[in-house]
Order: sequence, then structure tokens, then C-alpha cells
Amino acid sequence: MIWIVDILLLTIVVICAIGAIYVKDLLSSAILLGAYSFLMCLLWTEMGAVDVAFTEAAVGAGISTAFFIGAIYQTTRRTKD
Repeated sequence: MIWIVDILLLTIVVICAIGAIYVKDLLSSAILLGAYSFLMCLLWTEMGAVDVAFTEAAVGAGISTAFFIGAIYQTTRRTKD
């Protein structure tokens, strides 16, 4: 039963990764990368590596996503399309 959850989480992780690559908007890409990090945190917890999961949640899903969003808001577009 637990392997079904693992496969479901891994499938969603792959979808988030592919979506972050192909999306055109930078903000959407940053949010997808944050979701990717959070789902990886869940996978690490599922595997029993709680210390790695905590680090992934704090750094990957928390701080990095905040820095990405902050950097995106500091930039401007060159074109108006």
C-alpha cells in the first residue's frame, strides 16, 4: 500500500519538474520549483530520512522559493508581450 503513495508522489514530482521547464512565466516556474521541493521533502520523509527532508523543506521549499520570487519582482520585462 505504501508503494502506491511513493509512485503517486514521484509521478507528481516529475510533472512539476517538466512543468517548471516548459512554462513561459518565471513566477509560475518558481512556484512549480517550490512545489517540487516540497514533494521531494515528502518523499524523503517517506523513505525515513527526516533530517534530509527537514533541510529540503527549509532550504528548497522555503528560502529558495522566497529568493526566486523576490528576484523575479526586482526584474522588469524588456518587451510588453
